Amino acid sequence: MPESETTCVVVGGGQAAAWIARTLRTEGFAGRLVLIGEERHWPYERPALSKEFLQGTGSAEAITLLTPTLAGEARIECWLGQRVVTVDREARIVTTADGRSVAYDTLFLATGGRARRIAGLETLPADRIHTLRTLADSERLRSALSGAKRLLVLGGGWIGLEVAATARALGVGVTVVEAAPRLCARTMPPVVSDWLHALHASHGVRMVTGAGIAGVTGMADGVAVTLADGDRLEADHLLLGIGIEPEVGLAAAMGLALDDGIVVDAQGRTSDPRIFAAGDVARHPNAFAGESLRLESWANAQNQAIVAARAALGGTGVYADIPWFWSDQYGVNVQMLGLPGLGTRAVARGKPEAGSGCWLMLDQAGIVTGAVAVNAARDLRVLRKMLEDGRAPLPDGWADTATPVQRLPNRANVTTE
Repeated sequence: MPESETTCVVVGGGQAAAWIARTLRTEGFAGRLVLIGEERHWPYERPALSKEFLQGTGSAEAITLLTPTLAGEARIECWLGQRVVTVDREARIVTTADGRSVAYDTLFLATGGRARRIAGLETLPADRIHTLRTLADSERLRSALSGAKRLLVLGGGWIGLEVAATARALGVGVTVVEAAPRLCARTMPPVVSDWLHALHASHGVRMVTGAGIAGVTGMADGVAVTLADGDRLEADHLLLGIGIEPEVGLAAAMGLALDDGIVVDAQGRTSDPRIFAAGDVARHPNAFAGESLRLESWANAQNQAIVAARAALGGTGVYADIPWFWSDQYGVNVQMLGLPGLGTRAVARGKPEAGSGCWLMLDQAGIVTGAVAVNAARDLRVLRKMLEDGRAPLPDGWADTATPVQRLPNRANVTTE
């Protein structure tokens, strides 16, 4: 069948979905292209939702990846506000909740994730309980913060901390409650957790770590959280910043292989060779980690989507990016490379704890597992290239700020002991 008579369908309306659709067209796909998104908004990037957009200094237009004009020019049919309810893999037909259907030759799943919630909060005043995953969530929280004095954040991960920083910029008092003994414990080493703790405390955020939740109750003018030790915290609004769950319901119903996400190969291909997946929902083999990973990041959503789209058209490239993630808090740019949380030894270049520098993280065998840069993006870019080449700076030389990173003595990033 001529390619011009084939159809690609993209399920999802976020960043990965937009990049799949755009890439298919820029790589020359000439057939019918349908994008089906559950949100009514045109596909957009999410990082600003907890920062500029939440603060009111950003706009939806600034983060939109696929506008009506772009979609029209690229001949991308966008079915927005449509939920896919079934996919018949044998007949290769996608059906939406309102009864529309479309047959596909190649299907892409970019269904992302949904904000994790705590069971039992359904009876609390809905206008006091927030999550932050969508543009609508951010608009709702922004409206709430405009009249609030106190915000309680459950979860000391990146979303929780970014919202805390933005809320403080808006003059709202913030308390962050984290169940683990330290912030971002799942991905960051203790030295970074300690720095984040100090950064937020210096901006007036109250940090409560190692604290379990015994209950959440509604009040006439807000919510109250009772901690496991009996302490009671009250606030006008409560944000649940406890991570996301991959949206795999459709993939599960289709019988695709799952493992905390949709299992894909290095080209984004699922257990059905006619179906690809990319973005937050996809678990891929990661060469740097030496194991499969599901990454929730802006870079992963874009770059994995591009590889999957090209692969569907016969491309031979694979997704082999080293994990990379960034955050802005209080005007401080933080960038993470690799898997710094696996490191057991931190070597500082500059003074990251003072606002400018980079921690190099090594494991017990001396292998560099990653790095965390504070207002030091240039050093991290050079380090990234070095790690991509399978090399790493000598740990003893890393602290030599008189020598540019690219000139530091280096070695193969393999076991030295």
